[in-house]
Amino acid sequence: MSFHFKIIKTGILGGIFSALTLFQSCQNHNSSEQTSTQEAILVQAPNFDSDSAYHFVQRQVDFGPRVPNTAAHVACGNYLAEKLRSYGLEVTEQKFSPTTYDGTKLKARNIIGSFNPKASKRILLAAHWDSRPYADEDSVATKKPVPAANDGASGVGVLLEVARVLAAQPSKPEIGVDIIFFDAEDWGNSQEASDEYGGFCLGSQYWASNLHQPGYTAFFGVLLDMVGAKGATFQKEGYSMQLAGEVVKSVWNTAGQLGYSNYFIDHRGPAITDDHLPVNRVAKIPMIDIIHTRQNNPAHTFFDEWHTTQDTMEQIDPKTLKAVGQTLIQVLYQEAEPAVL
Repeated sequence: MSFHFKIIKTGILGGIFSALTLFQSCQNHNSSEQTSTQEAILVQAPNFDSDSAYHFVQRQVDFGPRVPNTAAHVACGNYLAEKLRSYGLEVTEQKFSPTTYDGTKLKARNIIGSFNPKASKRILLAAHWDSRPYADEDSVATKKPVPAANDGASGVGVLLEVARVLAAQPSKPEIGVDIIFFDAEDWGNSQEASDEYGGFCLGSQYWASNLHQPGYTAFFGVLLDMVGAKGATFQKEGYSMQLAGEVVKSVWNTAGQLGYSNYFIDHRGPAITDDHLPVNRVAKIPMIDIIHTRQNNPAHTFFDEWHTTQDTMEQIDPKTLKAVGQTLIQVLYQEAEPAVL
């Protein structure tokens, strides 16, 4: 996960609002981001297995840090592509060779798995799968790579379980789902890099400019980043509210209906430079970021072990994986054609 910016401007949510809604929005601007009082009827959705998702996180960590240009990175990438294929997804591997802010040439690949590839209505789900090459927030081992259990592997683990769940259903939802594991997200330095992303998000930038299918688009997208820690809180990320506010509201309302409002906090958080930005800005797909940020703690925005050698399996809680994964499954089934549910 990359660095963060403070929100500079509020942004304007899409659509036409009534005068009353605008007034209420202004009244609540400095407090919480109010969710809609009108709740959708939840359709029946399959169960997300948190133990299975935890296993997928563990499996990635077992390879060692998945730093580009290492054997662990190659082996884990092969594993991820094969798991998606084993669940019947159509897999595309998008290989590219970016140069990092410090002049390092990387052998990188985005891994894309498409569920129900012929469906016209598509939802995009994503997470980054690489590990940060150095633990710059560590108090001692600043030159060692990050194990990246939460900052990377947790989101990928949730999405692998989503793929498994979709594949296991006897009656498939009439919706297309594209899962992208972005590479080379975490090789940046906001203090030294000169580009607008601070050297981060290389895989998503490449994909957004080189879509894996000509003319590809999706109804909306959801990015997962750092979604496995104990007691995680997911505030409404600032850029997501600016660029895809209605998607944020829908996902947070769904989470609340499922009983996960202690994770999905009804409050606007900081704006984070992350993989959803190129997707929004270049690919023009409204994508939100579900990312762990802490309320009222600007000195420690993310979890304590962020970018340290302590980002290990000890930080991962199946309950958090469950909250995120079950919410995603429900969101997908809410978007599917009612006739097949």
